[in-house]
Amino acid sequence: MSPLDRKLLRDLWRIKGQAVAIGAVIGVGVLMLVMMTGLVTSLDETRNTYYERYRLADIFAPVTRAPDRLIADLAAIPGVSAAEGRVVGSALIDLPGLDLPLQARAVSLPDFGEPRLNDVYLSAGRRLDSDRANEILLLQGFALAHGLEPGDTLSATMHGARRTFRIVGLARSPEFLYTTPPGELAPDDSRFGVIWMSRMALSAAYDMEGAFNQALLSIGRNAEQAAVLDAVDRVLDANGGLGAYGLEDHESNRFISEEIDGLRVMSTGVPPIFLAVAAFLLYMVVSRMVQSEREQIGLMKAFGYTNAEVGVHYFKLILAIAIGGALAGCLVGIAAGRVLVDVYLEYFRFPFLVFQLDPKSFVIGFGVSVLAASAGGLVVLRNVFALTPATAMRPPAPQDYSRSGRIGHFLNKLLDQPSRMVLRRVTRQPARMAGAVIGIASGMALSVAMISILSGFDRTIDLTFNVVDRSDVTVTFTEVMSDKAILELKRMPGIIEVEPIRIVPAVLRNGRKTYRGAINGLVAEPRLNRAIDKDVTTIFMRQEGAILASALADILGIKPGETLTVDVREGRQPVFDIPVIGIAETLLGSPAFMELEALNRVLREPNRVSGAYLRIDATQSDQIYRQLKDMPTVAGVSLKTDARIAFQKLMDTSAGAMRYIMAAIAAIITFGVVYNAARIAYAERARDLASLRVIGFTKGETAFVLLGELAAVTLLALPLGSILGYFLSFGIAAGFSTDLYQIPAVFTPESYGTAVLAVVMATVMSGWLVKRDIDRADLIIALKTGD
Repeated sequence: MSPLDRKLLRDLWRIKGQAVAIGAVIGVGVLMLVMMTGLVTSLDETRNTYYERYRLADIFAPVTRAPDRLIADLAAIPGVSAAEGRVVGSALIDLPGLDLPLQARAVSLPDFGEPRLNDVYLSAGRRLDSDRANEILLLQGFALAHGLEPGDTLSATMHGARRTFRIVGLARSPEFLYTTPPGELAPDDSRFGVIWMSRMALSAAYDMEGAFNQALLSIGRNAEQAAVLDAVDRVLDANGGLGAYGLEDHESNRFISEEIDGLRVMSTGVPPIFLAVAAFLLYMVVSRMVQSEREQIGLMKAFGYTNAEVGVHYFKLILAIAIGGALAGCLVGIAAGRVLVDVYLEYFRFPFLVFQLDPKSFVIGFGVSVLAASAGGLVVLRNVFALTPATAMRPPAPQDYSRSGRIGHFLNKLLDQPSRMVLRRVTRQPARMAGAVIGIASGMALSVAMISILSGFDRTIDLTFNVVDRSDVTVTFTEVMSDKAILELKRMPGIIEVEPIRIVPAVLRNGRKTYRGAINGLVAEPRLNRAIDKDVTTIFMRQEGAILASALADILGIKPGETLTVDVREGRQPVFDIPVIGIAETLLGSPAFMELEALNRVLREPNRVSGAYLRIDATQSDQIYRQLKDMPTVAGVSLKTDARIAFQKLMDTSAGAMRYIMAAIAAIITFGVVYNAARIAYAERARDLASLRVIGFTKGETAFVLLGELAAVTLLALPLGSILGYFLSFGIAAGFSTDLYQIPAVFTPESYGTAVLAVVMATVMSGWLVKRDIDRADLIIALKTGD
């Protein structure tokens, strides 16, 4: 081993605390990158493999009623590789002990053999026996939520008739990875289930013998989906086709894709922010570390080492810290990614996992770490190498503090000697102090941004369920009803207020941009479920136009005053143009609103509703639920409290859970920044501090000289960190937001106060650790040290 390599090991041991702190900052940046990219890659591959293995359809074509012979016509469409018809319908499950009926989706399976498309994964029990009409498969998540097993029975109402079924198996399906009760956006296994029955039994239940009401198609890789969709619509148009759509618009896949795409956005946008802060910190630390060893560099050059040899020596020191941190970040990132993938595996109901890592994340993590470290060292070494050995071995000329003028004389009267030393240090080395200020401010900016995001999630829930939705119960009808159904609800004892609504599925278009969603018809002056503006003020519905959620307006690229094309996908399926007259700040979903009467008039179906919002007397809730369950026209009943719990769970167990990990990492980086600033300052001034002790300064006064500088730098960093955090919050909030929910950047005094407290606590802890080293320092050794 060469002398320089032995010196390298000694240097690493001497600065082990500082090296570990720098490596930790690098490591958490790399950890974020590896963890998130690996998570996205694994989820994406698992989803695609699951879809392929169980033959999820590429195209779904709902229809009112079509004869089975049309399946051959659909299969003959150019580009279609397989076509199959089936029967689907809504159902209400009645479980003992529950006042509210539970909503379900009934789906047919072929009487013989496995389905060509949309197969199911049998997780328990056996498949259906087509000769037994009362046998069903039940969605596993729903069964587990209610303690149901193969061999149990349950009652369900289908097409107005109540029947008793025997559960013979529990199943999962790629078609129902994300199951939500009608009218809601958050999944809830306990309140929505899926029932699979034989085609013969379900056709009899829904009057569909010899017919189907949904066609499934798969297409070849080279097929043009748009052309196939048009051809399918032409085939089914005469039978009440409701508009074919691709897998990208399928509800379950759409939400799963939104979650994965949201993670992908975060994986490409958020880790670079953390890595940038780590890179800047590393540059600052290495630069000051190399500068403090100026005399050692001169000594090595005096012994005959060339500039290249000295440079390689310090470059090895830099690489050792950077690679160590990056390697630790990669290993912990892999472990964290595996843990989170297991969480998502349970959340998305995947029956298996395809775990994969993205090699690019390792390359980027190592590359950024090494480049940042190299830049920090080489910039300083370039200046030092220009010195001759004799000049480099001499300490830099001390700062001249004598010419301070009247201000200095005035401060001398107000401040004691240690305070004047702190002030001189801060004011006479502005560049060095600015680097420390920016470093601490960057750490605080991450804390401010993450605390703002945590508040943003709470804001989304509060605004959605306390401000926008002021109802207690949402009732959905089996079909579009006369508004007389609203009068029937109003007459029920215990119902205080009823507000009708009509939800119409539609494809919304603005030029080439489209969105498959719905038009929500609200009363002119809504009270129980409203659209609100930026000032949280109710937007009244007007008959002359539509109001779009801000997220929907962004998707369609449309502004107030422009015209929206609405392609209705129910009833007569009219297509009409309507001006956009307002933008609503809706944080849940991407709805479009119209005045109820105006919507019915455009559809040429006056006085029609599809549901209602209710405000009820809580003391009579059980009686109300039982009455609603007995109404044949009611397809489902949703409680706002249940919807809120489901949405909270969604944000705590899906991509939103990442906010807690990122907040913890931001805290680690903040502490690392402050601690490194304190350690660097101590390394630079160890000899000066020892000199102060020798000439009579107490331990407290000596520590004050150093820690006072750290306190001054921290105080200067707080306002800058607050400003940087304000702008950083918007970028991170955009990364968390999806079509499903939007997360605002919320700035409150409590958010800033918490971030300031975090920085102050990190400063106090760092100061305590450094003061402990000052008190333990050997004065003789420190005074003999030439650097």
